[in-house]
Amino acid sequence: MPKQSSGFLSQFLLPVTAVVVTVAGIVCALLIWSTREIDSIAEERQRQIVETVLRQNIQRIAHDQEASTYWDDAVRMVRTKPLDLDWLDNNLGIWLHKYYGHDDAYIVDDADRPIYAMQQGERTQPDDFRRLRVQASPLIEELREKMRRGAHDEIGPTVLTPGATDLAIIDGRPAIISAKPIVSETGRLPQVRGREFIHISIRYLDGSFLRDLSGQYWIDKARFSWTARYAPGESVEALRTRRGDTIGYVLWTPFSPGSQMVAKLAPVLSAALLAVALIVMLLLIRIHRTLAALKASEAQAQHLAFHDTLTGLANRALFQDRLDHALASVRRSAPAVALFYLDLDRFKAVNDTLGHPAGDQLIRDVAHRLKLVTRSSDTVARLGGDEFAIIQTGGTTPAMAEILCMRLVEAIAEPFDLDGVRVAVGVSIGVAIAPVHGLDRIELSRKADIALYEAKASGRGRYVLFTEAMDATVKRRQAIEHDLREALALGGQLELHYQPIHDARSHAVIGVEALIRWRHPVQGLMAPATFIPIAEESDLIEPIGEWALNEACRAAQRWSFDSVSVNVSAVQLRNPAFPQTVLTAIRTSGIDPRRLELEITETSFIENEEACERNIVALREYGIRIALDDFGTGYSSLNHLRDFEVDRLKVDRSFVAGIDRREGGSAIIRAIVGLAVARGIAVTAEGVETAEQAAWLTSVGCDALQGYLLSRPLPQAEIDARFGVVQAG
Repeated sequence: MPKQSSGFLSQFLLPVTAVVVTVAGIVCALLIWSTREIDSIAEERQRQIVETVLRQNIQRIAHDQEASTYWDDAVRMVRTKPLDLDWLDNNLGIWLHKYYGHDDAYIVDDADRPIYAMQQGERTQPDDFRRLRVQASPLIEELREKMRRGAHDEIGPTVLTPGATDLAIIDGRPAIISAKPIVSETGRLPQVRGREFIHISIRYLDGSFLRDLSGQYWIDKARFSWTARYAPGESVEALRTRRGDTIGYVLWTPFSPGSQMVAKLAPVLSAALLAVALIVMLLLIRIHRTLAALKASEAQAQHLAFHDTLTGLANRALFQDRLDHALASVRRSAPAVALFYLDLDRFKAVNDTLGHPAGDQLIRDVAHRLKLVTRSSDTVARLGGDEFAIIQTGGTTPAMAEILCMRLVEAIAEPFDLDGVRVAVGVSIGVAIAPVHGLDRIELSRKADIALYEAKASGRGRYVLFTEAMDATVKRRQAIEHDLREALALGGQLELHYQPIHDARSHAVIGVEALIRWRHPVQGLMAPATFIPIAEESDLIEPIGEWALNEACRAAQRWSFDSVSVNVSAVQLRNPAFPQTVLTAIRTSGIDPRRLELEITETSFIENEEACERNIVALREYGIRIALDDFGTGYSSLNHLRDFEVDRLKVDRSFVAGIDRREGGSAIIRAIVGLAVARGIAVTAEGVETAEQAAWLTSVGCDALQGYLLSRPLPQAEIDARFGVVQAG
C-alpha cells in the first residue's frame, strides 16, 4: 500500500469512520432515550388531563345545577301544588340533559320524598329515585347539615350555594352524583334551613364522559373497566370516591409522540448518516479546507438572511418558511401544529422611560426566556418590535398548547434586571392549531392574531385559544365600523342625551353631562360601550368627538346651567390640533368658555402624558374646565394631580356602589374627597342610586351628585321641557 494511502487511512479515514460510527451510536442511544422520555412525559400529561377533566366534571355538574337551583322561581315552582311538570322539565330536568349533558335528575322535597325524576332526557316516575336512594341519602343528609349550620366557607366567586358531590356506582355504572339545595337567590322567599327541596344530578362516567375525553381532549380509545387489568400499551387511572374507595378505572391508549417520531425519522436518519459518511470519505482530502471555508461563509450568510440580528431568533422569513413546511406535513397526515402569537405588555412604557438600549436588552432577555421554555423542535421567531411567534410541532393538543401558554406567561411575568433597574412586563398570547383552525399559513396566522387581540382585550397577561366565535366577533366589529362610517356620512343617526348634575345639598341642577347614543336603523338605540371602542381603534373617534362637542356647545347655549360636560377620548386629547377644535366649537356656539367642562380619564392622560399636558394647559388658559373622570380606577397617581391642574374629580360609580359593602368603598371615597379638598378641587360622585348614598356623599364633602336617583340621561327635548330654554335677547 502506498505511503500516501496509508497515511490517509491512518490519519483521516479510520478516525473519521470511528467518529461517524460513534456519533451514529450516540444519536441512536439519545434517540431511544429521548423517545422513552417524550412518551413518558406525554403519558403523564395525558394522565394529568384525565385527572383534571374528571375533577372539572365533578365541579361542573354542581355549577350547572346552580343555573336553575339558585333561583326564586325554582323555589316557588317545586312547592306549587299541583306541580307544573312541563316547567320542571324545561328548567330542572330535561333541560339539564339537553344543555349540559346530565344523564339523570331528581328532586326531593323537604322530607326527602321524591317529587320529580328524569332519566336520559325522559321524564319518569318519582319512585324511580329508589334505585339510587342508598347512594344519594348520605349526600342529602350531608347537604342538609351544611344548610342547617350555614356553610358559608363553601361559597365563593364561582360557588353560590353549598353542595355535596361524590362518585358512586348506580345501576352497575360508575357515576358522578351531586346534590344542590333549591334556594332563593334574593333571600326574599322564606325557607327553613335544612328543610329545602334538593336537586340531585347524575352523570355516568362510562358514556358521554368517555366520548368527551376522546373527542375534546384527544385521549385515544378511552374506556371504562371494573378492574385494573389493561392491554399492553394502555394507561389506567382509578376512579375513587371521597373516602378513597375505588369504583373502577378509566383506560386509554396513550399518545406516543416519541415513538411516532422515531418511526418516521429512523429511515431518513439512517440514510442521512450513510450519505454524510460517504461524502466525508470521498471529499475529505481534496476539498477539506475549501469546504470548511465555504460552509462557514454559507452558514454566516444563511444566519444573517434568516435570523433576527438583535436576538438571534428566526426572523419573519424563516418563520414563514418553517410554518409552511409544518403545515405541509400536517396535510400529509402528520401530527397537529400549534401557532402562538405573542405581544409584550407595557413594553412601550419601558422603552419610553429607560430608552431604546434598555428596550433592546429587554427584547434579548425575553427571547432567551422563550428559548428556555420551548423545546428544541419548536421554532421561536421575532416578527418585529415586541412581537414574537412560536411554532409548536410534534403532535400538539389544545391541552399541551395551554400548558406551554401558562409556562410562557409565568416566565415573562418574572421581573427583568435592565442595568440595575427591575422592570415588570407581561405577555399576551393568541393560539391557533392546525388542522383544526386551518391548513393555510395566512389563515392560521390571521386566527392566531385574532386570538391575540382577544387576549389583550381581556386584560393582558392572558392567553386565548382561537374559536370560531372570535371570528364572528371580528366580523361583527367590522360591520359596526362600516355602519358607523355610513352614519357619519349620512348624518341623523348619532344623538346626545344629557344627564343632569345636581348640587349635593340643594339638589338643584347645576349642569349636564353629554352622553352620545347611536340610533342604528336596524339595531335601534345603541349605548356608547358598543361602538366607541371600535371608533377609537379606527379613525372615527375624532370626527365623532368633534360632532359631540359641537352639538353639546350648541345645546348649552339654550340653557342656563353652570356647565355642560363632554367626554374626551385619548385619541382626541393627544392631537396637537385639539385645543383649536374646542375653541372653534365655543366660538361657533357663542357660549362662555367657562361653562364647558371636558372630562378625561387617568388612563387616556398617562398613555401620552407630554402631548396631553400641553393640550390641557392650553385649554385651561382659555377658561375651559377639566374634570378627571373615573378617578381611582386607573393609575391613581397623586403625581399627576401635582403635575397638572384639574377643576373637578369624578368619583367612579364602582366606589359609590361599594359604600354599603365591605370592599372599602367608603374609605376610598373619603380619601379622594380629602385629597380634592386639600387641593381646592370640586368633587362629583357618579352612579348615585339611593337616598342613603346621596346623604353620605354629601356629609363627607362631595359638591355634586349624578345618578339615577336624581335623573337618568335625557334627550335634549326633555331637558328643554323640564328645565326650560333660555330665550335669546
